[in-house]
Amino acid sequence: MPLIARRTLSLLGLVLVLLLPASAALAHEEREVKLPDGTGSVPVYRQGEPDLLVCKTDKSDFQRRIAKFPDELRQRNLRLFARCQKEGFRHLQEAVDRVDGPGMNIAILPGLYLEEPGQPAPTGECADLKARWSSWGYQILSYEQQVQCPHNQNLVAILGKKDLQIEGTGAGPLDVIIDAQYRKLNAIRADMTDGVYFRNFTAQRTTFNSLYILATDGFVIDRMLTRWNDEYGFLTFASDHGLYTDCESYGNGDSGIYPGSASNINDGLGYEVPRYAIEIRRCKSHHNMVGYSGTAGDSVWVHDSEFWGNLAGATMDSAFPGHPGLPQNHAKFENNKIYDNNAAYYEHVRDGTCAKPPAERGYEKGVVCPQIGLPPGSGIITAGGNWNVFRNNQIWGHDNAAFNLMAVPAFIRGEEAWDKQFDTSHHNLYTGNLLKDNGADVYWDGQGSANCWEGVRVASPAALPGCGATGPARVVAEPVKLVQMYLCNDYSIGERRLPGGCWWFGSSGLARVEVQLALGGSLVLALMAVLLWRRRLRSRWALPLTVVGLAGLALDVLGALDGYSVLPAAALALTGLWLLGAGWIMRGAFGWFTVVLGLLHLVDAFDRAVWMLPLIPIGPGWVRGLLTGVWVLCAVVVVAPRRRAEREEAAA
Repeated sequence: MPLIARRTLSLLGLVLVLLLPASAALAHEEREVKLPDGTGSVPVYRQGEPDLLVCKTDKSDFQRRIAKFPDELRQRNLRLFARCQKEGFRHLQEAVDRVDGPGMNIAILPGLYLEEPGQPAPTGECADLKARWSSWGYQILSYEQQVQCPHNQNLVAILGKKDLQIEGTGAGPLDVIIDAQYRKLNAIRADMTDGVYFRNFTAQRTTFNSLYILATDGFVIDRMLTRWNDEYGFLTFASDHGLYTDCESYGNGDSGIYPGSASNINDGLGYEVPRYAIEIRRCKSHHNMVGYSGTAGDSVWVHDSEFWGNLAGATMDSAFPGHPGLPQNHAKFENNKIYDNNAAYYEHVRDGTCAKPPAERGYEKGVVCPQIGLPPGSGIITAGGNWNVFRNNQIWGHDNAAFNLMAVPAFIRGEEAWDKQFDTSHHNLYTGNLLKDNGADVYWDGQGSANCWEGVRVASPAALPGCGATGPARVVAEPVKLVQMYLCNDYSIGERRLPGGCWWFGSSGLARVEVQLALGGSLVLALMAVLLWRRRLRSRWALPLTVVGLAGLALDVLGALDGYSVLPAAALALTGLWLLGAGWIMRGAFGWFTVVLGLLHLVDAFDRAVWMLPLIPIGPGWVRGLLTGVWVLCAVVVVAPRRRAEREEAAA
């Protein structure tokens, strides 16, 4: 495409998307970090006796907690408890502070750990640190400031330790609990801790994350449980050589599992890659806003895991600035079960529950406070991603769609270069998935190139490009879907703002913006159809043609109510036939203009329902919509009542 044409189209798209509200412009905010150099490795679990022990002193409480353990495990815990009373620590932070070299193991015995020394609010110099405040109300501290004041934001701070292993000695994760009681951003922060290994305990109840691993090359999250947080259960950021295995997370306002800014090791490659930066296997994430999410979730392999009971199953995106590795690329989801993600958590924002202090919201009773706006009832949402593979997953029971693919312009992530504005939603492969009992299989805004789907039955648009075929390469999303995205992105949990007209937040029927647009447009065209029939169409076919046109306009409104049916395409086809016939009858300049508009309606119907046309940078809907507006203005002139002299002159 010539450069001037590309820039014109880019400008058109930017004029539209620059109107997007800024309420969701920032999510997870962190200091500027670099991705690891990739020289690390995934740590291996070390067996044997621990170097350091953490336990409480109440023997009767301890015995109660281990009473039902298998005998061998119970005896081991009794031995460790006796040793811990002599040489152990009462708080995890105390043990971490005693780590004096790589390769050490800390064992935490069954109990509830409130980490009282780390609870108090900062005082002295720590209460007056000079650092930028995030839009979420916390300071963006440097690593040096974290070291200086480790408990400003963290209940337990693990800073700069290498090859450290921390393990609960119970029968399961719930036998050892680190509880922040909503007094800290993070229950456990592991920052620049290459080779860290967490195993078999629970972290819970924070105003941000339960377990946060940052700027680390080599980590394992093994049999860990996180729950009841304002934002994330597990958050790993700007890290490489990571493994989540047999983990579980629930009750989080953003996602249970968040591998954000995973190392961007496969940028520039195709579907086949040498390795993935982070592997997630056999994990369960449920009853969160989202089971899995990843801004710049690059080179993440998610397999044999389950996501259910969330507002949406999984998301990956390029929608938030400050994340290394954008745009998102090369995630692979395979052999996962993603089902029944239809939770109505926005109700907790609407009724004021989420405006209460975190400790009073009722997270432990099932309340979730969604931090961002997204379409509920979705299996996997990709908001601006490339070269992702979705293979052999079982996805069922979603009210909206199994797959949702949307583009995100680069200025949203803070990049203004012209050649980057439409660099997302390309080369996403959907194959071998078992899709059943979903409202639809696919929702796609139409933007992007070389995306392909197999095994799809119900979708919007209905004509999706298959794998191995030449598909479209659109630089702008479909107009109505773009308007819908503009409206729905105005969500704000802090201001209790749930945009009216957006079905994401409960609007239905005529309250939905897409239905209102269809109804308004159909009423105007219906009026023009009747006036043309009465004043300009002189043929025995005039009335049948008008009826066909009115039927098409009515179907357009019904199609807006159910975008996953054949009604939108049928509406375009019938409206196109009316315009073709009416234009042929009228002839003249306006008549031929009407014929052209009718042909565009038929082309748009074909593009939506039969085959998406390749080699065109924008969908037919854009041209049709713009010309329809011009046509209406011309039609008003054509059907306007003439003065008597003009009528006599015309008759003569």
